[in-house]
Amino acid sequence: MDAEMRMRELVTLLNKYAKAYYVEDASPVSDAEYDALFDELLKLESETGFSLPDSPTHRVGGAPLSAFEEHAHIRRLWSLDKVKTFEDLREWAAKCEASGNGLQKYMLQYKFDGLTLNLTYEGGKLVYAATRGNGIVGEGILPQARTIKSIPLSIPYQGKMEVRGECYMRVSVLNELNAQGGSEQLKNPRNAAAGALRNLDPKVTASRRLDFTAYDVGYIEGAEFGHQTEMLDFLRSNGFEVNEFAFVGGIDEVINEIGAAEERRFELDYDIDGMVIKLNDMRLAESLGYTDRFPRGAIAYKFAAQEQTTVVEDITWEVGRTGKLTPLAHVEPVELMGATIRRATLNNYDDIKRKRVGIGTRVFIRRSNDVIPEILGSCDPGEPENPVYPPEHCPFCGAHTEQRGAHIFCTNALSCTPQITATLAHFASRDAMDIEGFSEKTAELLINELGIKSIPELYELKAADFSGLAGFGEKKTANLLEAIEGSKHPQLAAFIFALGIPNVGIKTARDLAAEFGSLVKFRACTREELKGISDVGEIVADSILTFWQDERLSSQVDRLLQLGVAPQEAATKTQDILSGKTLVVTGTLARMDRRSIEALIEELGGHAAGSVSRKTDYVVYGENAGSKLDKARQLGVALLTEDEFFEMVNR
Repeated sequence: MDAEMRMRELVTLLNKYAKAYYVEDASPVSDAEYDALFDELLKLESETGFSLPDSPTHRVGGAPLSAFEEHAHIRRLWSLDKVKTFEDLREWAAKCEASGNGLQKYMLQYKFDGLTLNLTYEGGKLVYAATRGNGIVGEGILPQARTIKSIPLSIPYQGKMEVRGECYMRVSVLNELNAQGGSEQLKNPRNAAAGALRNLDPKVTASRRLDFTAYDVGYIEGAEFGHQTEMLDFLRSNGFEVNEFAFVGGIDEVINEIGAAEERRFELDYDIDGMVIKLNDMRLAESLGYTDRFPRGAIAYKFAAQEQTTVVEDITWEVGRTGKLTPLAHVEPVELMGATIRRATLNNYDDIKRKRVGIGTRVFIRRSNDVIPEILGSCDPGEPENPVYPPEHCPFCGAHTEQRGAHIFCTNALSCTPQITATLAHFASRDAMDIEGFSEKTAELLINELGIKSIPELYELKAADFSGLAGFGEKKTANLLEAIEGSKHPQLAAFIFALGIPNVGIKTARDLAAEFGSLVKFRACTREELKGISDVGEIVADSILTFWQDERLSSQVDRLLQLGVAPQEAATKTQDILSGKTLVVTGTLARMDRRSIEALIEELGGHAAGSVSRKTDYVVYGENAGSKLDKARQLGVALLTEDEFFEMVNR
């Protein structure tokens, strides 16, 4: 009896801590403390030979099943009718409002691209879990569902009820699992989630680290809800993860929000393929009834598809500024998200092999926020009939190539034109030295016509050098030379980023500037100092130290300083006024542009986010701020005008 009481105590504590971590984004105890309690529970379960139904040990997965059992839903799960135009959406809303005698409020939510899951609770315990199936009968997958940490195994509500929601895999988890280099490449989050949830071995489900978001109570004993907002509050109060985006408004406001959501869909860490619009008045929605397939009080607005299939016609190799050769697939033209796609990316040669891509292979391609879509994998069974092999020579300069890890590099860093072109263009780019009017085309012209081979030579250019150069008249020449001269006093972070140190992006450059404050201190940095910076590990530290130890590269920096380039000193981390704060910048600003303010936020220890959420501390806004400002007001996020922001940071 003592053992059982202790097990109940441990289960209650562990579930409380898990809810805080996975649903409320809080950490009430350390990982070590949680693990010690979990191990104690495992030991007691082993000694007693039984476990409580809501024990978190079920989440690691049990023995494989021999087959799925059918499970009849208490109440039918309906599909949603779909529209693809705002005109059709307004027509649907007009029908709802004609039945409801006037204007209505609608609940707008993300349409997750995952797998529907129906959970049954009785006496406060999770007793069944099933897929949607045909809407009446689904597949019972309780052991698999128990492994998903955002699904509560026990809840306060004691009545019988069914909770509907979406099981999904985060994009970051998919990328992390694929980066581990296993034999199986997960093609997209939806397929990965569906495959994991419908796997007979719950341990496989557990390894995929799925998530669950609840959006509906399909059946409930002893309670009813008048509005969608009321139902979502009930789900939250019972420990369910409910997506933070749930907008309520008239149909015009809803349409504006759909447009904003379609723009930010690629900033999310999960896939959405549209939006769900429901009458907020649940009694009116129920009175409208159902067609043979759909409820009349809800509808889905579908975004353009992100995926398509096509055939690989050729693969060429592009050379970047570090000499890395990246494969580029030329594909049979196909329409995707309103564009005709003719090219698709592959990461490296290992990626080609893992995805079984060859000439003539039919492949899945996916377009998210990138202009060029990515190849996800082969549609064909087996290995490709016409495989691709890594190039032994650089396709541009003919130099030998060498493989370093998963990547292939051209060994000619001194005279391989694509490398020098990309290096110069990166140095002059907006987040770097911000030399207006300087592009890759300009770099290529200067290399081919003036023989420029290094960055310092830009600052030695004279007007006479441009005489007779195609496209460069007197005014354009003067403007370019003025922009080059005007770039001599960059922010330290911009200069560090401009140097093109491998593995050092703009965020890391800002962190380095904040840590060291000056170029002199940065050049003298040690491995221990570098590894003390958040997000700087062994690989980044090695890249920085190797860069400064390379006499050819270090001498180019010396030459830049001799020619008058003088990076400004930066505020160091001791001046982190915004440490731990998340800010979103939106609208048209007068004193600085958005990128510059975001750079300042990072420099002062804050995080500049792209979208507003409950975790946002401040929204800095200017004119025409739009949906982000509306979202901040809806969530009660603190608002700052541009002047108020600069006053807060003493600038």
